[in-house]
Amino acid sequence: MTENPVLLTRDGDVAIVTLNRPDRLNAMSGALLSGALAAVNEAARDARALVLTGAGRAFCSGADLQGDALVNAAGDAGQVVEAGLNPLLERLAGLPIPVIVAVNGAAAGAGAGLALAGDLTLMARSAYFLLAFAKVGLVPDAGLSFHLPRLIGRQRAMALMLLAERLPAETAAQWGLVHRMVEDAALLDEALILARQLAAGPTRAYALIRETMRRSLDATFTEALRFEREGQRAAGLTEDFAEGVAAFTEKRKPAFRGR
Repeated sequence: MTENPVLLTRDGDVAIVTLNRPDRLNAMSGALLSGALAAVNEAARDARALVLTGAGRAFCSGADLQGDALVNAAGDAGQVVEAGLNPLLERLAGLPIPVIVAVNGAAAGAGAGLALAGDLTLMARSAYFLLAFAKVGLVPDAGLSFHLPRLIGRQRAMALMLLAERLPAETAAQWGLVHRMVEDAALLDEALILARQLAAGPTRAYALIRETMRRSLDATFTEALRFEREGQRAAGLTEDFAEGVAAFTEKRKPAFRGR
Protein backbone atom coordinates (compact mmCIF):
# COMPACT_ATOMS: atom_id res chain seq x y z
CA MET A 1 0.00 0.00 0.00
CA THR A 2 1.26 3.51 -0.85
CA GLU A 3 2.44 5.29 2.29
CA ASN A 4 1.16 8.75 1.41
CA PRO A 5 -2.13 8.77 -0.55
CA VAL A 6 -1.72 12.42 -1.59
CA LEU A 7 1.42 14.32 -2.56
CA LEU A 8 1.86 18.09 -2.47
CA THR A 9 4.75 19.56 -4.45
CA ARG A 10 5.57 23.03 -5.74
CA ASP A 11 6.63 24.54 -9.03
CA GLY A 12 7.26 28.16 -8.06
CA ASP A 13 3.87 29.70 -7.25
CA VAL A 14 2.06 26.61 -8.56
CA ALA A 15 0.97 23.89 -6.11
CA ILE A 16 0.70 20.37 -7.55
CA VAL A 17 -1.64 17.97 -5.71
CA THR A 18 -1.21 14.36 -6.85
CA LEU A 19 -3.58 11.56 -5.88
CA ASN A 20 -1.10 8.84 -4.99
CA ARG A 21 -2.69 5.39 -4.75
CA PRO A 22 -1.60 4.07 -8.15
CA ASP A 23 -1.97 0.46 -7.01
CA ARG A 24 -5.70 1.17 -6.51
CA LEU A 25 -6.03 3.50 -9.54
CA ASN A 26 -6.24 6.35 -7.02
CA ALA A 27 -9.55 5.13 -5.66
CA MET A 28 -11.03 7.38 -2.99
CA SER A 29 -10.31 6.08 0.48
CA GLY A 30 -10.98 8.07 3.62
CA ALA A 31 -7.26 8.79 3.89
CA LEU A 32 -7.06 10.00 0.28
CA LEU A 33 -9.98 12.40 0.71
CA SER A 34 -8.72 13.83 3.99
CA GLY A 35 -5.21 14.05 2.56
CA ALA A 36 -6.44 15.84 -0.55
CA LEU A 37 -8.38 18.36 1.53
CA ALA A 38 -5.33 19.00 3.72
CA ALA A 39 -3.12 19.45 0.64
CA VAL A 40 -5.58 21.87 -0.97
CA ASN A 41 -5.80 23.87 2.25
CA GLU A 42 -2.00 24.02 2.45
CA ALA A 43 -1.75 25.11 -1.18
CA ALA A 44 -4.29 27.89 -0.62
CA ARG A 45 -2.00 29.58 1.90
CA ASP A 46 0.46 31.01 -0.60
CA ALA A 47 0.16 29.32 -4.01
CA ARG A 48 -1.30 31.33 -6.88
CA ALA A 49 -2.53 28.37 -8.96
CA LEU A 50 -3.18 24.68 -8.30
CA VAL A 51 -2.78 21.60 -10.50
CA LEU A 52 -4.63 18.41 -9.54
CA THR A 53 -3.64 15.10 -11.14
CA GLY A 54 -3.20 11.40 -10.42
CA ALA A 55 -0.18 9.11 -10.13
CA GLY A 56 0.17 6.09 -12.38
CA ARG A 57 -2.24 5.10 -15.12
CA ALA A 58 -5.45 6.61 -13.73
CA PHE A 59 -6.66 9.96 -12.50
CA CYS A 60 -9.18 8.53 -10.04
CA SER A 61 -11.32 5.39 -10.28
CA GLY A 62 -13.97 6.67 -7.86
CA ALA A 63 -14.85 5.36 -4.43
CA ASP A 64 -12.79 2.48 -3.10
CA LEU A 65 -15.32 -0.34 -2.85
CA GLN A 66 -12.74 -2.81 -1.54
CA GLY A 67 -10.17 -2.69 1.22
CA ASP A 68 -10.37 0.79 2.73
CA ALA A 69 -13.94 1.07 1.53
CA LEU A 70 -15.98 4.25 1.65
CA VAL A 71 -19.20 2.40 0.96
CA ASN A 72 -20.54 -0.89 2.27
CA ALA A 73 -23.88 -2.61 2.19
CA ALA A 74 -24.67 -1.78 5.82
CA GLY A 75 -23.52 1.84 5.73
CA ASP A 76 -25.05 5.17 4.74
CA ALA A 77 -23.39 5.98 1.43
CA GLY A 78 -24.90 9.46 1.46
CA GLN A 79 -23.37 10.24 4.84
CA VAL A 80 -19.98 9.06 3.62
CA VAL A 81 -20.24 11.39 0.63
CA GLU A 82 -21.29 14.29 2.84
CA ALA A 83 -18.50 13.76 5.34
CA GLY A 84 -15.62 12.88 3.02
CA LEU A 85 -16.16 13.97 -0.57
CA ASN A 86 -18.33 17.06 -0.41
CA PRO A 87 -15.97 19.10 1.81
CA LEU A 88 -13.18 18.60 -0.73
CA LEU A 89 -15.40 19.68 -3.64
CA GLU A 90 -16.69 22.71 -1.74
CA ARG A 91 -13.14 23.72 -0.86
CA LEU A 92 -12.00 23.44 -4.47
CA ALA A 93 -14.97 25.51 -5.61
CA GLY A 94 -14.25 28.21 -3.03
CA LEU A 95 -10.50 28.51 -3.51
CA PRO A 96 -9.10 32.01 -4.17
CA ILE A 97 -6.81 30.61 -6.90
CA PRO A 98 -7.41 28.94 -10.29
CA VAL A 99 -7.55 25.14 -10.42
CA ILE A 100 -6.20 23.13 -13.36
CA VAL A 101 -7.06 19.41 -13.50
CA ALA A 102 -4.86 17.07 -15.55
CA VAL A 103 -6.78 13.84 -16.21
CA ASN A 104 -4.14 11.22 -16.96
CA GLY A 105 -6.29 8.10 -17.31
CA ALA A 106 -9.62 6.82 -16.06
CA ALA A 107 -11.81 9.37 -14.32
CA ALA A 108 -14.56 7.07 -13.10
CA GLY A 109 -17.46 7.56 -10.73
CA ALA A 110 -16.75 10.31 -8.25
CA GLY A 111 -13.38 10.68 -9.95
CA ALA A 112 -15.23 12.19 -12.92
CA GLY A 113 -16.84 14.73 -10.64
CA LEU A 114 -13.46 15.59 -9.16
CA ALA A 115 -12.04 16.03 -12.67
CA LEU A 116 -14.77 18.55 -13.46
CA ALA A 117 -14.06 20.54 -10.29
CA GLY A 118 -11.29 22.40 -12.11
CA ASP A 119 -11.62 25.74 -13.83
CA LEU A 120 -9.70 24.25 -16.75
CA THR A 121 -9.61 20.49 -17.22
CA LEU A 122 -7.12 18.89 -19.59
CA MET A 123 -7.41 15.24 -20.64
CA ALA A 124 -4.73 12.97 -22.01
CA ARG A 125 -5.73 11.39 -25.31
CA SER A 126 -6.00 7.95 -23.67
CA ALA A 127 -8.08 9.24 -20.73
CA TYR A 128 -11.81 8.74 -20.40
CA PHE A 129 -14.82 9.38 -18.18
CA LEU A 130 -16.99 6.54 -16.89
CA LEU A 131 -20.08 7.04 -14.73
CA ALA A 132 -20.73 3.49 -13.56
CA PHE A 133 -22.83 4.35 -10.51
CA ALA A 134 -25.95 2.61 -11.81
CA LYS A 135 -24.00 -0.61 -12.35
CA VAL A 136 -23.61 -0.94 -8.58
CA GLY A 137 -27.03 0.46 -7.74
CA LEU A 138 -25.96 3.99 -6.80
CA VAL A 139 -26.63 7.48 -8.12
CA PRO A 140 -24.06 9.99 -9.42
CA ASP A 141 -22.44 12.22 -6.82
CA ALA A 142 -19.38 14.51 -6.65
CA GLY A 143 -21.37 17.34 -8.23
CA LEU A 144 -22.02 15.43 -11.47
CA SER A 145 -25.78 16.06 -11.40
CA PHE A 146 -24.97 19.78 -11.24
CA HIS A 147 -22.12 20.07 -13.72
CA LEU A 148 -22.98 17.59 -16.47
CA PRO A 149 -26.36 18.93 -17.66
CA ARG A 150 -25.01 22.48 -17.57
CA LEU A 151 -21.96 21.54 -19.60
CA ILE A 152 -23.33 19.08 -22.15
CA GLY A 153 -27.14 19.16 -21.83
CA ARG A 154 -29.68 16.87 -20.20
CA GLN A 155 -29.80 14.13 -22.85
CA ARG A 156 -26.04 13.54 -22.99
CA ALA A 157 -25.77 13.77 -19.22
CA MET A 158 -28.55 11.22 -18.73
CA ALA A 159 -27.00 8.87 -21.26
CA LEU A 160 -23.70 8.92 -19.40
CA MET A 161 -25.46 8.27 -16.09
CA LEU A 162 -27.92 5.60 -17.23
CA LEU A 163 -25.87 3.68 -19.79
CA ALA A 164 -22.52 3.88 -17.98
CA GLU A 165 -20.54 3.91 -21.22
CA ARG A 166 -17.01 5.25 -21.55
CA LEU A 167 -16.66 8.80 -22.81
CA PRO A 168 -13.23 9.16 -24.48
CA ALA A 169 -11.18 12.33 -24.13
CA GLU A 170 -11.65 13.34 -27.76
CA THR A 171 -15.43 13.29 -27.45
CA ALA A 172 -15.33 15.05 -24.07
CA ALA A 173 -13.35 17.85 -25.68
CA GLN A 174 -15.67 18.02 -28.70
CA TRP A 175 -18.68 18.30 -26.38
CA GLY A 176 -17.07 21.11 -24.37
CA LEU A 177 -16.96 19.01 -21.24
CA VAL A 178 -13.25 19.76 -20.78
CA HIS A 179 -10.96 22.58 -21.87
CA ARG A 180 -9.00 20.44 -24.30
CA MET A 181 -7.36 17.08 -25.05
CA VAL A 182 -3.57 16.78 -25.24
CA GLU A 183 -1.16 13.98 -26.05
CA ASP A 184 -0.46 11.69 -23.11
CA ALA A 185 3.22 12.55 -22.77
CA ALA A 186 2.50 16.29 -22.80
CA LEU A 187 -0.33 16.33 -20.23
CA LEU A 188 1.47 17.54 -17.12
CA ASP A 189 3.68 19.93 -19.07
CA GLU A 190 0.63 21.51 -20.69
CA ALA A 191 -1.14 21.77 -17.34
CA LEU A 192 1.90 23.46 -15.81
CA ILE A 193 2.16 25.92 -18.69
CA LEU A 194 -1.40 27.02 -18.01
CA ALA A 195 -0.87 27.07 -14.25
CA ARG A 196 2.30 29.15 -14.48
CA GLN A 197 0.54 31.62 -16.74
CA LEU A 198 -2.29 31.97 -14.24
CA ALA A 199 0.08 32.11 -11.28
CA ALA A 200 1.68 35.19 -12.84
CA GLY A 201 -1.67 36.89 -13.31
CA PRO A 202 -3.98 39.06 -11.20
CA THR A 203 -4.82 36.53 -8.49
CA ARG A 204 -7.50 38.60 -6.76
CA ALA A 205 -9.28 39.16 -10.06
CA TYR A 206 -9.17 35.44 -10.74
CA ALA A 207 -10.70 34.74 -7.35
CA LEU A 208 -13.48 37.22 -8.07
CA ILE A 209 -14.07 35.70 -11.52
CA ARG A 210 -14.42 32.24 -9.92
CA GLU A 211 -16.83 33.57 -7.30
CA THR A 212 -18.91 35.55 -9.79
CA MET A 213 -19.20 32.59 -12.14
CA ARG A 214 -20.27 30.28 -9.35
CA ARG A 215 -22.89 32.69 -8.00
CA SER A 216 -24.28 33.43 -11.45
CA LEU A 217 -24.88 29.82 -12.52
CA ASP A 218 -28.37 29.80 -11.02
CA ALA A 219 -28.99 33.53 -10.86
CA THR A 220 -31.34 35.74 -12.83
CA PHE A 221 -29.83 38.13 -15.36
CA THR A 222 -30.39 41.04 -12.99
CA GLU A 223 -28.70 39.17 -10.16
CA ALA A 224 -25.75 38.30 -12.41
CA LEU A 225 -25.33 41.97 -13.29
CA ARG A 226 -25.27 42.78 -9.58
CA PHE A 227 -22.65 40.10 -8.91
CA GLU A 228 -20.52 41.55 -11.71
CA ARG A 229 -20.88 45.03 -10.24
CA GLU A 230 -19.77 43.79 -6.82
CA GLY A 231 -16.82 41.93 -8.29
CA GLN A 232 -15.73 44.88 -10.39
CA ARG A 233 -15.82 47.18 -7.39
CA ALA A 234 -13.57 44.81 -5.43
CA ALA A 235 -11.21 44.23 -8.38
CA GLY A 236 -10.89 47.95 -9.01
CA LEU A 237 -9.42 48.44 -5.55
CA THR A 238 -6.57 45.94 -6.01
CA GLU A 239 -2.92 46.72 -6.58
CA ASP A 240 -3.01 44.52 -9.67
CA PHE A 241 -5.64 46.72 -11.30
CA ALA A 242 -3.46 49.79 -10.75
CA GLU A 243 -0.48 47.89 -12.18
CA GLY A 244 -2.52 46.70 -15.15
CA VAL A 245 -3.59 50.25 -16.01
CA ALA A 246 -0.05 51.56 -15.58
CA ALA A 247 1.37 48.81 -17.79
CA PHE A 248 -1.25 49.50 -20.47
CA THR A 249 -0.44 53.21 -20.42
CA GLU A 250 3.31 52.58 -20.51
CA LYS A 251 2.97 49.91 -23.22
CA ARG A 252 4.72 47.19 -21.19
CA LYS A 253 3.86 43.80 -19.77
CA PRO A 254 2.21 44.05 -16.34
CA ALA A 255 3.97 42.63 -13.31
CA PHE A 256 1.07 41.36 -11.26
CA ARG A 257 1.73 40.47 -7.62
CA GLY A 258 -1.58 38.86 -6.78
CA ARG A 259 -2.70 41.69 -4.52
